[in-house]
Amino acid sequence: MNRQIRISPIRVIAPDGAQLGVLTVEEALAAAQERGLDLVEVAPLARPPVAKIMDYGKFKFEQAKAARAAKKKQHVIHLKEVKYRPGIDEHDFAFKTRHAREFLQDGNKVKVTMMYRGRQMAHIDLGREVLDRVATELKDIAKIEQDP
Repeated sequence: MNRQIRISPIRVIAPDGAQLGVLTVEEALAAAQERGLDLVEVAPLARPPVAKIMDYGKFKFEQAKAARAAKKKQHVIHLKEVKYRPGIDEHDFAFKTRHAREFLQDGNKVKVTMMYRGRQMAHIDLGREVLDRVATELKDIAKIEQDP
């Protein structure tokens, strides 16, 4: 920016976007000061480097505003967990499955967990049936990433 630009000559662009041509740094600074603006290097790797005459404070503000807007539009995907038991009641199954569906519609991932207690470990097949039922209920909006 302004006196920090070391390489001469530079291609200068006016505030309205018109090219002023290839000028020395001193000539470009004089043109910027005439307008009461700053000379900002926008493409330092180009040959010759490109500098634009602009209001640097306004430029920084617009960049920060654009960054805030981009951050608002980002959607972070969360992992939601829904826990089932092998002997789950029909109403509880429907309730938990409805919540899993809502999580998926919101754009989140859902982890379905089967919890066994004590002697229920002897009936792993019952848990597998519940998991298969969940998979069929949600197959229209979900994709299984990892089988149990």
